[in-house]
Amino acid sequence: ALEDAGYADRALGHRPWGVFAGAAAGDYQAHLRKAGVPLDGSAFMGNDSSILAARLAYFMNFTGPALTVDTASSSSLTAVHLACESLRKGDVELAVAGGVSIHVTPNFHILCSKAGMLSVDGQCKVFDDRADGFVPGEAAAVVVLKRWADAVRDGDAIYGAIRGSGMNQDGRTNGITAPSSLSQSRLIESVYRKAKIDPADIGYVEAHGTGTKLGDPVEIKALTDAFRRFNDRRQYCAVGSVKSNIGHCVHASGASGLVKLVLALEHRMI
Repeated sequence: ALEDAGYADRALGHRPWGVFAGAAAGDYQAHLRKAGVPLDGSAFMGNDSSILAARLAYFMNFTGPALTVDTASSSSLTAVHLACESLRKGDVELAVAGGVSIHVTPNFHILCSKAGMLSVDGQCKVFDDRADGFVPGEAAAVVVLKRWADAVRDGDAIYGAIRGSGMNQDGRTNGITAPSSLSQSRLIESVYRKAKIDPADIGYVEAHGTGTKLGDPVEIKALTDAFRRFNDRRQYCAVGSVKSNIGHCVHASGASGLVKLVLALEHRMI
């Protein structure tokens, strides 16, 4: 990402640039322990999630914030949001933000299967009557962010602009993993109002859309309710999810969708 943005030269170091990563501690260390492999310092340093962000800052000599956040499937977009806030406040000049999700053992697949969350035929059917669960995927998705004026001043290649962002929590629902259309709708509306965005001007929404009978309808209802508070137009805005293409990449899923959206803008193609 830094190379594509033109900032991969380590001589650029010792700058107030930040690293915001969405990730979780992997289960490889536990796997090694279970297999009877003696653990050493490298096993700790190589598996701790906080080191993931710190390693890039160390390697590139960045002096801004370097943090790893874990908010499950929203981790990478939470990282992007925090990066945007840090840029807006002037804490950093540039931010590397995104997420990574790699499954080095079968544990995640096994646990999701036992919880009845996986598609039985291995296909993720987003916003489809046949939806029966998600398909695990792996990804590392990263974007490089700067303030708009700074990017224009520096002649950067600009793929897109983030007009606004926000985050909230569902509070109490009928289950800790059950989504709330009310909370989602309120968040969408608040971001549109703060950023002065009229949904009538939106041509595409990249949704979370995991291909489940519970989550997908809730998300569509939340989007519809939020849009209805601004206008009554119908069937003018496309909706999709990258999970139909690459699966549910958990901690990297949000940033994967963001990259897909930016590519759609670049190529003028959904």
